[in-house]
Amino acid sequence: MKKILLASASVFALAAPASAADLAARPYTKAPVAVASVYNWTGFYLGIVGGGAWEASSGDPKMQGGFVGGTAGYNWQTGNVVFGIEADGAWADVSASVDGAVFVPGVGVVGATASSKTDAMGTVRGRIGWAVNNVLLYGTGGYAWIDNKLSFTALGTTISDSKFHSGWTVGAGVEAFFAPNWSVKGEYLYRSLGGETYFSGTVPTGTLNFHTVQVGVNYHFGGPVVAKY
Repeated sequence: MKKILLASASVFALAAPASAADLAARPYTKAPVAVASVYNWTGFYLGIVGGGAWEASSGDPKMQGGFVGGTAGYNWQTGNVVFGIEADGAWADVSASVDGAVFVPGVGVVGATASSKTDAMGTVRGRIGWAVNNVLLYGTGGYAWIDNKLSFTALGTTISDSKFHSGWTVGAGVEAFFAPNWSVKGEYLYRSLGGETYFSGTVPTGTLNFHTVQVGVNYHFGGPVVAKY
């Protein structure tokens, strides 16, 4: 046993200098530094948007329905502040109808249906918000419009007239990047549209006010992600 221990000690003594020399000759390699992505909101974007709208009215029936369309905009970022301009336009099916009765000379009282339908809607708005890397909280407001049609049906005959209503909108939303060039947003807008007169001045309408909730997906051009080491 004593001979075995002495032999082992001799082998270790011979191997130790060689191992130390290998360690001394091996170059030092610095551990890689993690890369953080910093999102820059400045730039042009295009997207799709859709949602629901309902009339802000105490009476019934209330106009309600959905819409889908496109959006385009441009952002500028300075520090954490992001401001920009955005326009959107959408095909819509926001409507209401009511049944009643009208007097027709020579015929008498007959059943009739009156309906109001918004076929298209859109906005041109400013936006200003606060960005925390890939998340943007913002307020928005500006110009709003709708294309609306009034129709009356009686005795199997329908007459219609369309008018373009203009007004204003204000709201707020949140947008977040989920990929280098792609973001998703959710937004609430209150839209107030001025009244118009239909059928050659015979049927005036009051202001039309809508609540709208919409979601959208945007593609941002120009590569908004900056790698920070």
